[in-house]
Amino acid sequence: MKYQNSQNWQALVGGIIAAALILLSFSSFVIINPGQAGVISILGKARDGALLEGIHIKPPLISVVDVYDVTVQKFEVPAQSSTKDLQDLSASFAINFRLDPTQVVTIRRTQGTLQNIVSKIIAPQTQESFKVAAARRTVEEAITKRTELKQDFDNALNERLEKYGIIVLDTSVVDLNFSPEFSRAVEEKQIAEQRAQRAVYVAREAEQQAQADINRAKGRAEAQRLLAETLREQGGPLVLQKEAIEAWKQGGAQMPKVLVMSGDSNSSVPFLFNLGDVAQEPTLSR
Repeated sequence: MKYQNSQNWQALVGGIIAAALILLSFSSFVIINPGQAGVISILGKARDGALLEGIHIKPPLISVVDVYDVTVQKFEVPAQSSTKDLQDLSASFAINFRLDPTQVVTIRRTQGTLQNIVSKIIAPQTQESFKVAAARRTVEEAITKRTELKQDFDNALNERLEKYGIIVLDTSVVDLNFSPEFSRAVEEKQIAEQRAQRAVYVAREAEQQAQADINRAKGRAEAQRLLAETLREQGGPLVLQKEAIEAWKQGGAQMPKVLVMSGDSNSSVPFLFNLGDVAQEPTLSR
């Protein structure tokens, strides 16, 4: 009986040792997946050298591996600043970034988690970078030169975050807002510009109308000059007689009772007679 109990005890101890060895073997290595980087901490102290994707051996029981996501992250950050002309300007930036895998040990030692990186590094540095970019131009230039404003912001943010092991891939201006006073000033300016453009249009229209009147007056004067020259030429009276006859025909008027006839081709005084008198005279007998 004692021998059997001894065997059972030995088997139990052997099983415990085997389980411990299996547990130690599993805790002696770590797998880092693609898009990740790890940091080994032994007895609470981070060891130099980042763990990149693959299988890595680590001391069992006394070590911990912190795994960081080094794929592209997106974070929206609000920012406020004053422009060169002391106008309030606020914006919201969408920042695409990732952690430098070779710098995760430093990140682990200085910042810790990704949440700390965002709140303690990216957010305040975004604010400061926006201040640098906005202070270089007026509020109107922030509107008309928005691309240059973003470029200045990108340069300042890249320079500030690079030393923390943060790589900025892209930034976007989600929203750009101005103070209510400036918004009203812009609206009033647009209204004034529209009125000025309307005044210019009216002035040009009046100028064109005046020029048209001048051209019509010149045309009438030229027509009168040509008519006067025609009347001075030989045959001018015939032209007047022809126009009078055409006017009677077109107007539907009756023939006048008094006609002006030229008694002599060389005479300047025409011959006058009354058609009514002629109609009332008795017919002469043969």
